[in-house]
Amino acid sequence: MADFDYMKILYAATTIFLTINYGLVLQGIIGKIYARVGKRIGIRIYQPYINLIRQWVTRNSISHGIMFYLGPVFRFTGGGGILIFLPLIYGAPLFNSFVEAGDLLLIMYFMFLGTLGMALGGGEAGHPYSAIAVTRGLAQVTAADIPLVLAIFSITIQYDTMNIVEIVGAQQGSFLNWTLFTNPLATAAAMLAFLGSMMRSPFDVVLAPQEIPIGPPTEYQSQFLAMLMTNRTIFPIAKTMLFVNLFFGGVALYDSYLLTFLVFFLKTFTVYMWSVFVGVSFPRFRVDHSIRWFMKYPLVIGVLAILFVSIGN
Repeated sequence: MADFDYMKILYAATTIFLTINYGLVLQGIIGKIYARVGKRIGIRIYQPYINLIRQWVTRNSISHGIMFYLGPVFRFTGGGGILIFLPLIYGAPLFNSFVEAGDLLLIMYFMFLGTLGMALGGGEAGHPYSAIAVTRGLAQVTAADIPLVLAIFSITIQYDTMNIVEIVGAQQGSFLNWTLFTNPLATAAAMLAFLGSMMRSPFDVVLAPQEIPIGPPTEYQSQFLAMLMTNRTIFPIAKTMLFVNLFFGGVALYDSYLLTFLVFFLKTFTVYMWSVFVGVSFPRFRVDHSIRWFMKYPLVIGVLAILFVSIGN
């Protein structure tokens, strides 16, 4: 403990704070995009801030058991855990708080922790059909994770490491060194799986956005819902940054911080918009349709990616 750098705690808190604000701004922008596609005016850019603050200051006395309380905590821990073990900016100590303490395997555990926590919390909620929703949600998430895991296996074989910093370092020097160009099959499988992990249309039916009386906003209110909303700003950014690190060269530290943050914004925004573009272009799948879809094209591409690197080695 004597050698522990307590500044890392400050670095992690700063990273989470900045990510929350970045995520809230993106939510406002994406809300505008969805509205404009539907020929509506849409929300104000700062509306997500108002919604989040309103929930944090609200109190209620609803209780469904211990796991009902712990579900949002697990969900938030999953998103925050991914964030602090990721190198957000390669070579910048402020944005590499605990990267030396974890690897890709730990990141995958954190991704599933958030999903499992939400499932356990929702399963103990008061809605009579919550168990059905949990089953459908876990089935779709599992189907989307299988191609992602295959893609990650492929690049770990390619780079012979599970250390994210080393994977990002191997992609430096030229954009041709990005995994996008050195292993396009793994990138394709991962980006198709990314659509399911972001839970946007056509894979958002398990969140019941089209059903007013159903879904987490009905079961969770006040600070419980605020914690879920906070994670909703962190989790997508953390997953987007994971994909940027693994497949698009990460974000290196340039001589100018302005240029560094510009590259960070361009890469994360572009990858994030991939799910938004698909979401506004395609109608929702039923859960069984989405599972069959993930078990076809993304799964086959993921298997081919592993064969590609195995033969190459």
